[in-house]
Amino acid sequence: MSTSLFDLPDPDEPDREETPAPSRGRGRAPLAVRMRPRTLDEVVGQKHLLRPGSPLRVLAGTDAGPAGPNSIILWGPPGTGKTTLAHVIARGHGTTFVELSAITAGVKDVRRVMDEALTDRDLHGRTTVLFLDEIHRFTKAQQDALLPGVENGWVVLVAATTENPSFSVISPLLSRSLMLTLQPLERSDIADLLDRAVTDRRGLNGEVTLAEDAKNHLLDMAGGDARKALTSLDAAAGVAFSHQTTESDREPDPEPDPREAGPVTITLDHAEEALNRAAVRYDKQGDQHYDVISAFIKSIRGSDVDAAMHYLARMIEAGEDPRFIARRLIISASEDIGMADPTALQTAVAAAQAVQLIGMPEGRIPLAQAVTHLATSPKSNASYTAINEAIADVRAGKAGPVPKHLRDGHYKGAAALGHGDNYLYAHDQPNAVASQQYPPDELVGRDYYRPTPYGHEKQLSHRVNILRDMVRGAGD
Repeated sequence: MSTSLFDLPDPDEPDREETPAPSRGRGRAPLAVRMRPRTLDEVVGQKHLLRPGSPLRVLAGTDAGPAGPNSIILWGPPGTGKTTLAHVIARGHGTTFVELSAITAGVKDVRRVMDEALTDRDLHGRTTVLFLDEIHRFTKAQQDALLPGVENGWVVLVAATTENPSFSVISPLLSRSLMLTLQPLERSDIADLLDRAVTDRRGLNGEVTLAEDAKNHLLDMAGGDARKALTSLDAAAGVAFSHQTTESDREPDPEPDPREAGPVTITLDHAEEALNRAAVRYDKQGDQHYDVISAFIKSIRGSDVDAAMHYLARMIEAGEDPRFIARRLIISASEDIGMADPTALQTAVAAAQAVQLIGMPEGRIPLAQAVTHLATSPKSNASYTAINEAIADVRAGKAGPVPKHLRDGHYKGAAALGHGDNYLYAHDQPNAVASQQYPPDELVGRDYYRPTPYGHEKQLSHRVNILRDMVRGAGD
């Protein structure tokens, strides 16, 4: 069904989730569902949205304040807590929670919810919290159907989207909504969540311990997604339990109840088997981080596209920040390629912007395209060398007065000082090139940029020589 309508438990009644899950049993809800926070204080991350007196706290009834907004749009990557926040908001007194998915719901479903919400409000005094997942998939007509309920306060709309609402949500709904941006969870946030899930009665109830290397592997694979981290932990625990059972079956003598044998340790092998992914030996704060990125850039510089692609894959699989990779590609495009292929910088910048827009794992595709472009481009460090030599001269004190004819002559009194006198406007000269002195006296004739004979610079080299002769008055 496209909609499920149910009343949340009365907060004054005992919470059924407080009962520990059956020990190592089957048939229970997934770990990510069992560990869903019940209050805003249990939510990890998103501290910028959960400060005292914030709209979310007021809406959830945690803090006193003016009436909360009638509509909230939660925008953020998967696994950052959009659904969690909606459920927490809906746990207040006298609320009915309705969940719709934009993938399956139609206009009729939306209108039915609005009618039921109006009835609940007028006859029973209950507020309906409507959680609409993936609102960006709703058509304009479907979003229009939400407007009467939102505008008249029949429902409190909590909409979630992974795409920028400015482009995917209609303007009338945006103007009636408070848009909150959720940030990717920090590694430390997800680490805390895993630790809590291991010990919490709703989670694994202390029946396992998590080895540090296994924990790091789960964190690497999570990529900032809390749901993925908990699902992976659940799977790794299942592997650990199954291995223990298999080993106990091999024993000739009866073994005691596993529950009395103490907690099972989830090892790196268990985590790798559960995820079907080998752990990448990569310390993002240590030698591996610097060694791999160094090999990555040197492979691009050396035009080995295959090696560069290997190191890119290695960083991606280890959970390296894709923005860091993109920044290094931008630097490489200018430092190692430069004017030998001026389009390399455009590709690198476009890849960095693409990663910001679409995130991971899809971000690996534009990153790979940029690596291919840069590694196969002709190479030149002429621009890089030119700026370094120019800076060295400035630091050595070679920074004499700007020639008078180049100085600003627009302010009062400049003309009396001779500023701008005899300046030749390049566009009025033949070939739009003016023969006059541009650098300070001590740097006349100093060449910083020396084009290479590779790629575009092969043609550029001839042009630079002609321009220098014309500017310096040595040729036509």
